[in-house]
Amino acid sequence: MKFTLGWLKDHLDTNADAAAIADRLTKLGLEVESVEDRSRDLAPFRVAYVVEAKPHPNADRLRVCMIDVGEGAPIQVVCGAPNARTGMKGVFAPAGSHIPGTGLDLKKGNIRGVDSNGMLCSAREMGLGQDHDGIIELPADAPVGQPFAKVMGLDDPLFDIAITADRADCLGVRGIARDLAAAGLGKLKPFAVETIAGSFDSPVRWQRDLPANAQDACPYVVGRYFRNVKNGPSPQWLKDRLVAIGLRPISALVDITNYVTFDLGRPLHVFDADKLDGDPTMRFARTGEEILALDGRSYRLEGDMTVIADRKAVHGIGGIMGGEHSGCTPDTKNVFLEVALFDPKRTAATGRRLGIESDARYRFERGLDPVSAEWGAEIAAKLVRELCGGEASRVVSAGAMPEWRRKLSLRTSRIFALGGLDLPVAESKRILEALGCEVTGDGQTLAVTPPSWRADIEGEADLVEEVVRVKGFDEVPAVPLERETPLPEPAVTLGQRRAQQAKRILASRGLLEAVTYSFTSSAAASFFGGVKPELMLANPISADLDVMRPSILPNLVMAAARNAARGLSDLGLFEVGPQYADATPEGQALVATGLRVGQTGPRHWRDRPRAVDAFDAKADALALLTALGAPVENLQVTADAPAWYHPGQSGQFRLGPTVLARFGALHPRVTKGLDLEGAAVAFEVMLDTIPQPKAKAGPQRPPLKASAYQPVERDFAFLVASDVPADKLIRAVKSAEKALIQSVSLFDLYEGDRIEAGKKSVAISVTLQPSDRTLTDAEIEQVSAKIVAAVTKATGAVLRS
Repeated sequence: MKFTLGWLKDHLDTNADAAAIADRLTKLGLEVESVEDRSRDLAPFRVAYVVEAKPHPNADRLRVCMIDVGEGAPIQVVCGAPNARTGMKGVFAPAGSHIPGTGLDLKKGNIRGVDSNGMLCSAREMGLGQDHDGIIELPADAPVGQPFAKVMGLDDPLFDIAITADRADCLGVRGIARDLAAAGLGKLKPFAVETIAGSFDSPVRWQRDLPANAQDACPYVVGRYFRNVKNGPSPQWLKDRLVAIGLRPISALVDITNYVTFDLGRPLHVFDADKLDGDPTMRFARTGEEILALDGRSYRLEGDMTVIADRKAVHGIGGIMGGEHSGCTPDTKNVFLEVALFDPKRTAATGRRLGIESDARYRFERGLDPVSAEWGAEIAAKLVRELCGGEASRVVSAGAMPEWRRKLSLRTSRIFALGGLDLPVAESKRILEALGCEVTGDGQTLAVTPPSWRADIEGEADLVEEVVRVKGFDEVPAVPLERETPLPEPAVTLGQRRAQQAKRILASRGLLEAVTYSFTSSAAASFFGGVKPELMLANPISADLDVMRPSILPNLVMAAARNAARGLSDLGLFEVGPQYADATPEGQALVATGLRVGQTGPRHWRDRPRAVDAFDAKADALALLTALGAPVENLQVTADAPAWYHPGQSGQFRLGPTVLARFGALHPRVTKGLDLEGAAVAFEVMLDTIPQPKAKAGPQRPPLKASAYQPVERDFAFLVASDVPADKLIRAVKSAEKALIQSVSLFDLYEGDRIEAGKKSVAISVTLQPSDRTLTDAEIEQVSAKIVAAVTKATGAVLRS
């Protein structure tokens, strides 16, 4: 919402400067985005009188002008504007000034042999528009030598404030002035609505043709007919107001509707009455109807969209935009005014589906003051008669104004209980009344009727908020917590902590975090087990995001493919987020998913990179499980990963029947289907399935028991069938002598012509750690025999000689 300080003072009697107003607006919850002082950029520019303008001796299209800026001798400039002439007044920029419209610094120059000590400026060079056909021509009474910004009223600070969705009343300058007055920064000027008596009956009347169950689509509409108007340019004051906030003046009739929209927050629309065929009717569109709107685009309408139509065509989309065909032009003689109320929800839905952003939609979808339908017609009539002349008809209307009055009770003690401010009752009443509320009572309970423009005030808590907001949140005293008050329970759950920890761990392993949609395309989902019908989206934000993702992997694979297409073929990505097996709460799982593609690193003189493989993904998954406290020593590795992994190059980490993670190379069918070339491996860690730590009164970790006795290491090489996983051997070794065996590690694997076909050699290292004695050779041999026997029994392996 933009407005100037001068515009604000039309409604607020105040001596406060721009800085004080900006500070108070922010405290009121109307956050100031910027305060632009245009006079700062325009400070060097002065009103100049062209004493003489004669042709350039060496250029047909240039003129040599002698300029009087009220500082003694005239200044010579060379000007190429066709309207430069003797006796005119323009805007002079001295050498050394910065030209805001072009961003250039002006220097003294010599143009075709003639010195030029400045320039006469166009509107575009001043940053005031796009007109560059000639220089600015100032009024004859403009004082020579005075600052151009002051003479043209451009020294008025421009405010830009952010309005929250609940403060529709502040989408007009008057609403902002009302808040400032309530906060004590001035006095709100009276809002005088002059009743304009009509001199004839309107030949056009409003009609409503809405279903009985949808009367709220347009509950009330007011209109007025104007005949014999003259739709010329707006007066300068109105043009200046609109230009200041970034609007383009069009014609007096159109400018009036824009002015009232921003001045009072009341959108209006005017039809060229001679272009209407019969009475305009508020109705729902017929499916397939089209309208050429005022933005020059055609829109195809749907059956639940509110429109304004006559017998032949649609002339407006209710609450959003009018039609081009019935729009007012300089030739318009007779006008019909629309001042309507439209349903906010239907307006918002229609605007979203049609993709139209307009000032009217912005206000209607937030809710208008219902009473404005009546005073809006009077305000518009006054401006039309003043600026365009003509005669006004009597007011016509259809429907009925919605009931907006509601009485609320405010217990004054709640202002302290909820807001922390201990205010006198009289002060609370003053604030509410200044905001437009009707307040009765002066004891412990006040009866409050909110004004018609404050639909957001629905209960006692809202009234407390208004009192505290206007008084100032910074007035609420800081009160320390009582020391005996117990601290609240931690707000972050174990699952949330695990998600954050997982992100840190995966980032530390060189993976880059990706944040993708929780949706994906049905085509991509088909490679990952597909999706159930209930996971299809009824209203997807995009045609290629039509299902809830069954896995995070398709989004990561497509992201990697996009990077590869741009030359980034060696990449590691991860994402921690939800994926969906079905539409139930239990079907949503929190998963840490990673993907590595291409080579393990860039080319290097010492370490030759290689293509990523399943073991890289396994290492990522295992590192994450370890960091999150999973019992990795007890996990089983199985070769039953889902179909989107490569068989024989993938696996799952299980704890009994529960799958904690899966890893491996992606199936070539998947990578080809998603346009990803080269090696690609992935992992998925199901964070929800990792066992939670048991609650204990004492510390979670057992105390360290360091042995004073020498550990013993023994190596074993077993000959075993090729299809027996090494993990099975390691588990057998650990079970042979749990009291002494501290660790077991695999250090060699061999398959070749030196051993029989179908066999492999697996070498493991076993560390024995006694706690109460030094082991003898006999005891070591006894443990070794147990290890060999356990491995042979579990896997059929024999000790390799």
